[in-house]
Order: sequence, then C-alpha cells, then structure tokens
Amino acid sequence: MALSGMRGLSVFISDVRNCQNKEQERLRVDKELGNIRTRFKNEKARFYFLAHVGLDGSLCDCAFECGEGLSPYEKKKYVWKMLYIYMLGYDVDFGHMEAVSLISAPKYPEKQVGYIVTSCLLNENHDFLRLAINTVRNDIIGRNETFQCLALTLVGNIGGREFAESLAPDVQKLLLSSSCRPLVRKKAALCLLRLFRKNPDVVNVDGWSDRMAQLLDERDLGVLTSSMSLLVALVSNNHEAYWSCLPKCVKTLERLARNQDVPQEYTYYGIPSPWLQVKTMRALQYFPTVEDPNTRRSLFEVLQRILMGTDVVKNVNKNNASHAVLFEALALVMHLDAEKEMMSQCVALLGKFIAVREPNIRYLGLENMTRMLMVTDVQDIIKRHQAQIITSLKDPDISIRRRALDLLYGMCDVSNAKDIVEELLQYLSTADFAMREELSLKAAILAEKFAPDLSWYVDVILQLIDKAGDFVSDDIWFRVVQFVTNNEDLQPYAAMKAREYLDKPAIHETMVKVSAYILGEYSHLLARRPGWNPREIFNFIHEKLPTVSTSTIPILLSTYAKILMHTQPPDEELQKQIWAIFKKYESCIDAEIQQRAVEYLALSMKGVALMDILAEMPKFPERQSSLIKKAEDSEADTAEQSAIKLRAQQQSSNALVLTDQRPANGTPPAAQLGLVKVPSMSNADQSTSGQGLTHANGTLTVVDPQPSSTPSPDLLGDLLGPLAIEGPPGTAPQSDPRAASGLEGGVNLDALAIAPVEEQTNAVEQIGDIGEKFRALCLKDSGVLYEDVYVQIGIKADWRGHQGRVVLFLGNKNTAPLVSVQALILPPSHLKIELSVVPDTIPPRAQVQCPLEIINLQPSRDSAVLDFSYKFGTHVVNVKLRLPAVLNKFLQPISVSPEEFFPQWRSLSGPPLKLQEVVRGVKPMLLAEMANLFNSLHLVVCPGLDPNPNNLVASTTFYSESTRAMLCLMRIETDPADRTQLRMTIASGDPTLTFELKEFIKEQLISIPVPSRAPAAMPPPQAQPITPPIPSSDPGAILAAVPYVPASWEAPNDMMQARAGGVELEYLGGFEVLIFFCTN
Repeated sequence: MALSGMRGLSVFISDVRNCQNKEQERLRVDKELGNIRTRFKNEKARFYFLAHVGLDGSLCDCAFECGEGLSPYEKKKYVWKMLYIYMLGYDVDFGHMEAVSLISAPKYPEKQVGYIVTSCLLNENHDFLRLAINTVRNDIIGRNETFQCLALTLVGNIGGREFAESLAPDVQKLLLSSSCRPLVRKKAALCLLRLFRKNPDVVNVDGWSDRMAQLLDERDLGVLTSSMSLLVALVSNNHEAYWSCLPKCVKTLERLARNQDVPQEYTYYGIPSPWLQVKTMRALQYFPTVEDPNTRRSLFEVLQRILMGTDVVKNVNKNNASHAVLFEALALVMHLDAEKEMMSQCVALLGKFIAVREPNIRYLGLENMTRMLMVTDVQDIIKRHQAQIITSLKDPDISIRRRALDLLYGMCDVSNAKDIVEELLQYLSTADFAMREELSLKAAILAEKFAPDLSWYVDVILQLIDKAGDFVSDDIWFRVVQFVTNNEDLQPYAAMKAREYLDKPAIHETMVKVSAYILGEYSHLLARRPGWNPREIFNFIHEKLPTVSTSTIPILLSTYAKILMHTQPPDEELQKQIWAIFKKYESCIDAEIQQRAVEYLALSMKGVALMDILAEMPKFPERQSSLIKKAEDSEADTAEQSAIKLRAQQQSSNALVLTDQRPANGTPPAAQLGLVKVPSMSNADQSTSGQGLTHANGTLTVVDPQPSSTPSPDLLGDLLGPLAIEGPPGTAPQSDPRAASGLEGGVNLDALAIAPVEEQTNAVEQIGDIGEKFRALCLKDSGVLYEDVYVQIGIKADWRGHQGRVVLFLGNKNTAPLVSVQALILPPSHLKIELSVVPDTIPPRAQVQCPLEIINLQPSRDSAVLDFSYKFGTHVVNVKLRLPAVLNKFLQPISVSPEEFFPQWRSLSGPPLKLQEVVRGVKPMLLAEMANLFNSLHLVVCPGLDPNPNNLVASTTFYSESTRAMLCLMRIETDPADRTQLRMTIASGDPTLTFELKEFIKEQLISIPVPSRAPAAMPPPQAQPITPPIPSSDPGAILAAVPYVPASWEAPNDMMQARAGGVELEYLGGFEVLIFFCTN
C-alpha cells in the first residue's frame, strides 16, 4: 500500500507501539482522534452535489465535488490513521464521510484508500454507502481494470440488498464478458455470489442455467473456482434449474483427478487445485442422483481414484489438503448411495485413520465414520472397529473422546448393546466431569432401547446412579421406577437390588430416592425371607435420613407410610417410631414435608382403611420416553444428529413396553364441522375449517369427591391438581361485578369469547363473565376458560417460539356422569392444531386432560374456536369458545439498545413495513399502566430511547413458520391533556405482521370492542401524509419517521441533521434537486 511516504502515519504507529501500557496507548489514540476530528471540522470546503431524495425522505444517491480544504494527501493520511485506530479495537464514530468521498477520487492512491477503509469501517446497512453506489457502478462499467477490481472487492465484502438491486446486472455482464481478464471475472463471480446471498432474485433462474454451464467450460482455474462457489449457492437454492451443469462438474473432477491441463500455480503439494475439487463435489451433493449411466460411471471412477490415492504422510499441509478432498469424496459416496464394495472400502479407510497417531486425523476419521452410520448395510463393517473405537474413549484429547462416544452411541444395537454399555459404565468412573452427564444420558438411553431383559436394565441404571449420581438426571430414575411399576415380575428383583445398594455405607442421594421408593412399594413381596421384615427395612432406610436433603425427605416419609401400611399384623413399636417421625416434621418449614407429615399421620390412624388409601401405585400409561425425547430435542453436532437419525430408523427393544392405553372413543363425524361466525375476528377459511383434527385419548383423573363451597379461582395451579368441585346450582356465586367495568352502552363482552353458529337455546346458567375470562387468558397462560353448573373448562399453556402446547382440563362437577361429550377445534388458516379427544362420558367428579399442539404458520389475529358439547340429564349444552391462542402468545420480548434500535427503525421506512395511526377512544390509563399492559402482551418497554417522557418505545420478536424470528418495533405518543387518544407507530420486516400487530394492540387499548372484521383480504394500509422536515438532532424526529434532507453528516450516532447556513430547506419528495451550501 506504499505507506512509507506518509511520515505522520509512520510516527503515529511508532508512538503507539512504544507505549508502555494500555493507558498510555489510549491517551495517544484519543489525542490523535481529537486532532483528526478537528482537522475534518475546520476544513473549509464547498460541496456541490446532486441529491436524489426518495418519497420516504431518505437520501438515495448523490455526486459531489470538493473545493479548497484538505489536500488529497492529508485526507488520505488521516483516513489511514482512522483505519489503524479501528484495527487496534477503538471505536471510530466519525470521518466516515471523508472515507466514502475518497472513492470518487480520480487517482488510484486516493481511490484505493477510500475503498479499503470503507470496506473495513462500514457495514452493509450504513446510510453513507448509498452515496457511493453511483461511483461504484461507474468504476464497474468503466474500462480501468484496477478500478473494477477495487469496486468488485468492496461490493463482495459489504454489498447489501441495495447494491444487489443496483449493480447485479453490471456484475453479471463482467462475469460473462470474454474481453475481461480472468482477474476481473473471478472477482465478479465472488461479487455476484455475495449479491445472490443478499437477494436471490438478482439471478434469473431461467436465463442462468445455460450461462452457468458455459462458465464451467472455463479453462482458467481461478475463474472456474470462483464460478463453482457461485454454483454451490445456486444449486443449494434450486437444483432443478441446473441439471445441465452436472456433467460439466463431473468433467471438471476428471480433469483434476488426472492432473490434465492444471497450471503449476494451482497445484498444492502435488494435489491439483484441492479447493476446486472440494467445491465441485459439494455442488454434486445438491443433486438427488446422477441418472446418466456414463456420467455416473465416470464419477465413481474419479471417486475410486481419490479413495485409493489418499494416504497419511508426514507433511501436515499435504495431509490437510488430501484429507479435505477425501472426506468430501466420502460425503459424496454416501449421498450417491454407492455399491456396498465402495462403502466397505470407505469404512476400511476410515478404520485406518482412527488408528493413526495424528489426533486431527483420528478426529476426522471418527466423525466421518459416525456419518457413515446413516448408510444402510455398513453397520456390520463398522462393528469390526469397535475395539479401536473403545480405545479412543481413553484418548487424551476430549474432542476425540466425544466423537468416540457419539460413534459408539450410533453403532449400538441389540447385538452389541451389552458390550458397549458395560464399556461406558467402566469408563464412567474415570471420565472427565465435562463428559459424565452426556455419558450417563447416552448409557441410560442405550440400556432402555436395547435391553435384552428388564433385570439387566435395572442393573445398569442402578450402577449408573451409583457411579455418577451427581450427573444422573431425575428423568433416568423416574424411568426405571415406571418400568418396575409396570412389570410385576421385575418388582421382587428390583427390591433386592435396592436393598443391596442401601447396605453400602455411603451412597448417592439419588440412590436413596430410588431405593426408598422401590422398597416402600415392593419390599413386602419378600417379607418371608430372613432380614426382610418391615422393621429391618425401616431401619435400613431410616439410617439414611440424616444424610439427605429436604428434597428427599418427602419420598422417605411416603416410604414410611407404605411400610406401616404393609405391616400386618401391626407392629406397635414400629408404629410409634414412624408416628414420632411424622410428628417431628409436622412443624417443618418446608411446606411439602409438613403437608406429607400431617396427612400421613392422620391417614395412619385410620387402621384397616389405610390399606385402601395407601394401595400400590397403579401402572403408568404408555408414553414416549422422556430420555429419548431429550436426546432428540438437544442441539447436537452433525455427527450426533446422524446417529440419532439412524437409531430412530432401527427397531426398538420390545422388552421395555409399558401398559397398553385405554381405547378411545370414535372420531366425531365430519358432518359436525361447519363455518363459525366469530365476532371481532375474521372468519376461518372454509377450506381449512376441518384441519388439525387428529385424535388420541385424553387422560382421566378421578378426584376427591368432597365438594367445595366456592369455585377455585385457578383450576390449573398444578397439572395433577384436583378439580374444583362446585356445590348445587343454587350455591353458584355471582359473576364479578368488575367484569362490566369500562363498558359503554351495555356491551356484552361474551361476544369476545363465545362464537355462536346459530341462536343458542341452552338453559344452563353460565358462571362468571366469559369475555373477561377470555381476556384474562390472553394475558396469562393458565386459568378458567368457561364454567357452568355442570362443567368447568380450564387451560394451561406453554408457548415457545412459533409452537405452543395447551392442555384443556374438562371437569365434571356433579355426582352424575356427563354423556355425549364432544370437543372439536375449528382452526383458522394460520394455525395448525392437533387435538386429542375426550371419552364420550366423563365420570362423576372426574377430570379429563386434553393436550393440543399448536403451530403458528403466519401472523394473524384470528382465533381458533373450541366447539364443546355435552348432555347432562335432559339438558343438551353446546358452546363455542374462542381459544386464547392469540397473536401475543407468539411474541417474545427483547430489549434493544439505541445503537440497535435506530438503524432498524430507519431501515423500515414507510408503509407497508411501518404503519402509523391516531387511535381514539382509548381507555384512559397512566403511562406506567400502559407499560404494564405492554409487558403482559410480551412487548418490552425500552426506556431512554425517546426524549419525550410522555412517549413509550417498545420492542418484541414475533415467531411463525413464515417469518421465523421477526423483530417488531413500536412507538406510542400520548397527550397528557387527553388520555383517550394517542398516536401509534408499528414497524417490522413483514407487511402483514405490521398490520396485524397494529390492529391487535389497538384492540387492547380501546375500551369498546371493535366490530367484527369481514373475511375479505387485509386492506392495504394508507400512505402516510408527507410532513415538513424538522431539522433537529432529537431522536424523536427519527422515531416519528419525519422525512427531511440530510445536509451535514457529523451528528452524534450518525443521525443526519439538516443545516444550510441557517436557511430551512424545503422537502421535495421524489425529485432530484441541486443544492448549494457551505459549512464554516
């Protein structure tokens, strides 16, 4: 870069290097930054520029000339200093305009500085880059190759969507031009790759297939390598349009494999252009298959040559290059599903790699062998290397040990499960703490899936708890308890093993939990054996009580109660000991321990009735293993994902099957589905009204028959909690008088929650205000949705991203059964809902739990409708209720800083991405109350962004399948003199989301419910009126999207201010205006 001629720059670099400490360096840098800032500000210059101003007030482009001021040498020197300071890690928040202005310089030294510094200091969203688009385009279409390379390098590094839209056609012409040198064409290919990644629409698929095939015939390997990078991006997006490129890729591989016409400068340690080989094979992996037999045969010959010609050598660089080609070839062989002979050769080669001394090669061998597990018919070949893989578990490098563990986990099946699990248990004692949790989880999963018998599974889990109790999650011992409970033949054996571990002087607390539970339930099965009487069992367990934490004491108290129940005839001395323990914990500060002690003491005094109350635990219903689900849901690397996918395809062990599920009632007939009229929401699409109706059994829970005099305010405090049983209809409480507060004209809020198809004739009186219950559930995740004298419907929900799991609790409050029970979901088009169905009959004082799986497909305010009906005596009740799966359930609050907020707010300029509306009829509330409301809607209020204390700025993230994670920004401007109106501005990257979120928040702010929306398409948002410019540094001007012409670029935080020698500039939207001004 020829910096030796700049004496000031060399002196500054020497001063910085000679600093003795960080403080001296900072002082020297601050001094230099102050000097540079002063020189830039004191520059006397006259700017003539042609500004193109967009309709939204943004500056699109300009061209300018500099008069007297800093010389090109001085400006270049100061900009180099700024870049050096930036490379040292200091913030450089000024001088960007000077760097951009150097791009338009006519001479190469200044232009080079401008391009380099702009590429380093600015990002693709910076406003100043708009000023350079015209100059960059002129350099690209010019005839100076040096300027073309500089411009292409800038665009290839920081080009964004605006660059893509403006420059893509010119870059394509350069790439396809036969008159350009290869140096320019390969930069053009990489530049086009960047633009395609930012905006795929810049490459026309129809016209580029033949052009891409033409580029693959290029003889220059530099252009060919860059073109292959572009092809990889194109076929990853749409491979169907580029089938003509497949034979050309194979020919390129043949040329490189035979080392034909490969220049010496592209040969790396004797390997012809390894980078091009890797990219070509990666591009071939995006095509489903190779159909032409001649092409397929040629390709496999090349792959065979690569497999046979790769070996481990001493030169590290050659190893890296050859192995990069080899492992990409292995991935291509797996993708093409080659013959078994070639697969065997691949596994044998990998087996050689995992036995070498070089750790990097061993790691790659283990990782690729794990990927090979996805290919059928090679598992038996991989098993031949099991001993070497187990040896890798003891490798000093933890990354190799992890890959070996993944491979063992993936290759395990019924035939080798015992050997692998025993090796894992043996290794567990010496494994690093960082690996023990993962090791324990995988050993437990393998033991569960491939156990030859349940007794072996119990042995493995108990050994696991004994050796690594701190790293064994509760799910593991919960699972073994389920198996023991559901298999009567296993219960005596499990009790014996639990007794053996309790005999040890020191055991882990988790072992105390599982042993105490099993002995409390099943020790009576071995009571006739010597040493197994209830008193001895009690003594064994009670010895561990002083050593356990408060979380284990409730389990021990339950065990004591069980032992007391199984002691027949009663042992008075044992009874006194256990009663004394219960009395001791009656005053415990822990609520769970205290409640159990009080209840067990009272129950144990019931005599013979204790046998019925504390009977054995019933069998658990069939359910998916939580361990396997945890393994599938965890974020794993590529190798582990391959193993999990393979294991899911294999058969699971039939030894670990839980009890069968109770048969479900029939599926409701489809004729019962119909179009539902829902006030305050758009009607669901008729074609989608029957979607999402897959059914499975609900779970039946019988509760305490003791009635309650008042309704429970929250049915869902616990998933296993009892149903709130109501008394006779006459004792039903009246609705909360606060439910009607804030309503005018007697508006019935039931319309917000009940969606009738026709006039309802139900004679059953509803309890409480349905509308208030629905509105409350829109702001929280659990509560009562509907209640009458016969039934209570509760909800408990869990929302994560664009998915939600909702459990409906249907409770029969009476002593007679509810019959002809049906519950259907009528989903709108933007929700995908899967619902389980309840039995036809709900027994007296029982509760049914029905899970719903909800997936949000796109933004919308429409709600799903629950069509619920039942018959009680002569009463047939049918209600249609809106489910609170509303838009804010898919919001996740996120706080943004001013540095993040303002660029996003400016980039979302004008309709339809940014909408503004004056909302009248707002329910009067203080600013703090409004902030609390937004927080409950999952919008986080960001203080300090708006200087006006009467305004609020909030942000959130919306999740759906179509938008993924989409940032949403909001500004509320209130009038302290009139709290019934405000101005609201919503901005997001999706037009539909912006409109729906604006309308949703407006509905929450207005006290009177809005009329129902028509089912027509969303009306286009009205364009905002153009307001005169406000030349101010106030951030509120930016937030309000007030358009103005920026005239000086030295405002804090790069916020543009308009100054023109004291003369206000008139805004002319959408015109090119010639502006003359000077700054002094």
